[in-house]
Amino acid sequence: MTLNIHSSEDARRIAQRRLPWMVFDYIDGAAGRETGAARNRAAFDALTLRPRILRDVSQRDLTSSVFGQKTNAPFGISPMGMCNLSGAGADLMLARLAARENVPLGVSTVASTAMEPLIEAAEGNAWFQLYFSGDGVGTFKLVERAKAAGYKTIVLTVDVAEVGRRPRELRHGFTMPFRIGPKQFVDFALHPRWSLTTLFKGRPEMSNFDMPGYSFDRTESRAGANWDTLAKLRDMWSGNLVVKGVLDAEDAVMLRDAGVDAVQVSSHGARQLDSAPSPISVLPAIREAVGPDFPLFFDSGLRSGEDVVKAYDQGADFTFLGRILQFAIAAGGEEGLQRLWDVLRDETSITLAQIGATSLPGVHKF
Repeated sequence: MTLNIHSSEDARRIAQRRLPWMVFDYIDGAAGRETGAARNRAAFDALTLRPRILRDVSQRDLTSSVFGQKTNAPFGISPMGMCNLSGAGADLMLARLAARENVPLGVSTVASTAMEPLIEAAEGNAWFQLYFSGDGVGTFKLVERAKAAGYKTIVLTVDVAEVGRRPRELRHGFTMPFRIGPKQFVDFALHPRWSLTTLFKGRPEMSNFDMPGYSFDRTESRAGANWDTLAKLRDMWSGNLVVKGVLDAEDAVMLRDAGVDAVQVSSHGARQLDSAPSPISVLPAIREAVGPDFPLFFDSGLRSGEDVVKAYDQGADFTFLGRILQFAIAAGGEEGLQRLWDVLRDETSITLAQIGATSLPGVHKF
């Protein structure tokens, strides 16, 4: 089958046709009036790159390195909840992609496949993403479980003190655990292709909690997390600790000084605070504040290889892709996912050639 996916926007357009409205808006939506999402896009579009000529760029290298591990691509896979809504088996498709490309797979606390089979399918290339919730007891149980499963990196997400209001989700009655009422039934009936291939294989659930002793309420307040919470996590976790959801240079410095191993500049894909600054606009200031050698990762708003190059140019050491990968799965399953990944690699490589660079780590030197 030839897939007509030549950009992330192609994948999004096909996904919008194939997914139920509720599911598409859950994946695509953002907080409030979605001005934050528009701001992210505008900030990327406002950045320009410097074209250079007559440089030998015939041998370009897209590999990168994260925590001493070489990756085959300059981007990894962000943690995303309930990915199996985009297509049956989506979580495992992403895990297999991570294994092939030797890149990190972010495994969400609210993944629709449990953490154990995902790290196995990813051949060890998996990081567990952690939300603090409630009194923290369940949170730290998940840390111990991740350790037992062989995870070496924890990603603590800190930008969800309260779950952002996402009107598109609310209008459709989207909830986790997944519930099907009359409105959802009609939506699914009008999208039989998705219903037959996804819903009939089992209603997607938050699989990390599908066992005794584990529970999670997506809407529960996480406002109790503080610097003591971080210190406790640092004390109990000897592996790599990444803190994700940072948009302030002062916070980044405090995290570095608190002993975290990396900071991930992110606005949660503009899904939390509509008035938050675009992550790409604050990345240079955060890089300057933490210094040239502290690991700095980036996500939010990446839609093309040019965007990836811009993120490296602004100070990122590694980048992570999110919802566009779910759109690719919805558009064409595992083949669609690989197709978009290859498109993004090609876009990145062509962009390097245009600016006279042969690798991403040195792109900001030109």
